[in-house]
Amino acid sequence: MSKSFSVADVATHKDAESGMYIIIDENVYDVAGFVDEHPGGAKMLKRVAGKDASKQFWKYHNEGVLKKYSERLKVGTVGEKAKL
Repeated sequence: MSKSFSVADVATHKDAESGMYIIIDENVYDVAGFVDEHPGGAKMLKRVAGKDASKQFWKYHNEGVLKKYSERLKVGTVGEKAKL
């Protein structure tokens, strides 16, 4: 059951109260519950919350990281092409 979001919808979710959504390759993830676990620190996730983080994600991570956390963090997909 995957929900479809617009880029504007994702942009409204950029804090812990409303959820911290990021886009990675057309998929939407809520990282609010992952902030304290993130090895790179909370600051990195807060900086990209509400945005397309694909470029930053792939710069530091590989496919295995996405597979490991995808089931837990994925909340939907983007119904339109995200702009970097």
